[in-house]
Amino acid sequence: MLYPSVDSLKNQIDSKYSLVSVASKRARQLQEEGGERLGIYVSAKQVGKALEEVAAGELKIESANENAVYEDEV
Repeated sequence: MLYPSVDSLKNQIDSKYSLVSVASKRARQLQEEGGERLGIYVSAKQVGKALEEVAAGELKIESANENAVYEDEV
C-alpha cells in the first residue's frame, strides 16, 4: 500500500490495531451501503477508500465509555 502512507495514518489513529478495526468496519459499510465521504478517491477498493477517509480526518475513533458495564463483566 503506497497511499496513504502508514505514517500519515498513524498521525490520525494511535495504533495499527485500531486503524485496522476502523478501516475494516468502514470498508464493510461502503460495500453494503455506499455513502462515500470524499469527492475523489485514489483507490478503487473499499479498504483503500476507508484508509483515505482516515488520512483526510473524516473517520475518528470514538472513546470508550468508562462507566459502561458490559454483559461479560457482570
